[in-house]
Amino acid sequence: MTITPDIIIVLAVLFFVVLFFIFEWVRVDMVGILVMVSLPLLGLVTPSQAISGLSSNAVVSIIAVIIIGSGLDKTGVMNNLAQMILKFSGKDESKITSMVAGTVAVISGFMQNIGAAALFMPAARRISTQTGVPASHILLPMAFCAIIGGTLTLVGSSPLILLNDLLVVQGVRYEHFGMFSMTPVGILLIISALLYFKVFGRWILPHTKPGTVSGPLSPLLDKTYHNIGQIYEMEIPNDGFREQCLSELQIRSNYACSVLASYNSITHKRNVAPRPEDTLCPGDIIAVIGDAIYIEKLAADFRWKILPEVKVFADDLSSINSGIMEGIVSPRSQLVGMTVGEIQLRKKYGVVPLAVFAGHEMTISELSDQVVSEGTALLLHGKWSAFHQLKDQNDLVFTEPVQGELIRESKAPWALGCLGVTMFMILVLNVQLSIALLFGAAAMILGGVLTIDEAYRAVDWMTVFLLAGLIPLGLAFENTGAARMIADMLMNAVGVPSSLVLLTCIGLLTSFFTLFTSNVGATVLLVPLAMNLALSCGTDPRTAAMTVALAASNTFILPTHQVNALIMRPAGLKAVDYLRAGAGMTLIFMIVLIVGMLIFFN
Repeated sequence: MTITPDIIIVLAVLFFVVLFFIFEWVRVDMVGILVMVSLPLLGLVTPSQAISGLSSNAVVSIIAVIIIGSGLDKTGVMNNLAQMILKFSGKDESKITSMVAGTVAVISGFMQNIGAAALFMPAARRISTQTGVPASHILLPMAFCAIIGGTLTLVGSSPLILLNDLLVVQGVRYEHFGMFSMTPVGILLIISALLYFKVFGRWILPHTKPGTVSGPLSPLLDKTYHNIGQIYEMEIPNDGFREQCLSELQIRSNYACSVLASYNSITHKRNVAPRPEDTLCPGDIIAVIGDAIYIEKLAADFRWKILPEVKVFADDLSSINSGIMEGIVSPRSQLVGMTVGEIQLRKKYGVVPLAVFAGHEMTISELSDQVVSEGTALLLHGKWSAFHQLKDQNDLVFTEPVQGELIRESKAPWALGCLGVTMFMILVLNVQLSIALLFGAAAMILGGVLTIDEAYRAVDWMTVFLLAGLIPLGLAFENTGAARMIADMLMNAVGVPSSLVLLTCIGLLTSFFTLFTSNVGATVLLVPLAMNLALSCGTDPRTAAMTVALAASNTFILPTHQVNALIMRPAGLKAVDYLRAGAGMTLIFMIVLIVGMLIFFN
């Protein structure tokens, strides 16, 4: 096949796209927009093809699945999932990475990998915040394993879904593959990926500083309330302590400390912002905030044990779910003239008063009798949901934006139901992916899981425009004949190879195409070619076809795959980060794939 001017132009466009990704001259979504504009002007695609990415099945699916993931996050479902992982992994980065990546890989085997990654991303980010592990160290392995997870079953990725329809060559239709025909190879690929990050993670993952689990005070509040102290967990021994209510213990009066939460060892119930009349029993665990000196004195006087870390209340008191806010009493507040004790902040609002700042004096220990007046500052600890409710009361004006969002836990069954129906539509009813996911997203909005404005805000539009621009680039490769020319050149150079060489060439060629074109397009183009070559070399055509379908998931060194693009901004990644981590993963994927194909299919 001769090299035409159009082929030269499309290869030049590809060259500049790669340069833009590597050197980051403009943001990646702008690269997508530039591609959409330049391709029709150069005559490589039609105007309708240039903007077809905006309505493609992949892009619409991403928008919908991000909304579904946001809905699950707003109901607390993903937070519960994150806590289950933390329960087994603790704060060990290697265990966290392996558990998150492995879980997503398995999920990805039964749904589209972009869906699995998007649904799990809120939980991964919560884990990062709570443990201090950089988000990129969790999300990048998760993304790679989500892509590889698509090799586990026949419904794990679009190329495998299409594969049985393409098993026709020279008029002969070959036997279809079963649901789990490729599972042994997929398992080997996932294990190799997990080992790759476990062994080489410290060198290949972005060299970002570990995230810091911040103290209870923001930098602004720390200037005024620096002597509030830190949060500690304390265990009450089973002997030497009789059951008493908090007011009897007078912890704040005598030790300038505040009890933020308690855990009953018998009922296993947590009590956040316990009231003065609530009791503490032997064996209970409490969370207390205060200066280290007073915490140690409190422990010594009551013979309580200071635990090494906040573990029991790690979720309740994490910066994702709770924090400290300063509220200024407004002029028309109903609180004016009342004492702090009369306001009953714990009982009515679920927040714990830590200090009162009036005039130029700050009071920490004796708060109950402090009279609140206009302009009095109250330092409060509580869940973000409680502060959102307080903000709506208009009695307090907060000096900082209230973090977090209202968790609609009552909507969790509806959100899970929407997800279940969506999966049923995809896996059983064979409804098109984008339509089924849009149904799930719309059902969540109509069911009050999240508002339409929250849904719009949840979508990462950078990812949308990046992918929408790369899809017409793949069409340009097919329109100009560049894709077939590259395939023909490689196969002509190889001649009549052995099974090992043939499968290696097929895998390399497919891996190259999937970096710049859709994996579906690469599969449709290369499966017939690979099967014909296999027949001429005396190799099983089904093995060659399966190699193409699996190698279509070998796309790690550029953020062109939907999953890689999805995590790029949340993980704070650059294009060079994919190249650093993806080069080794690409090589290992190829080796394991070819070995697996020779073992299980030859």
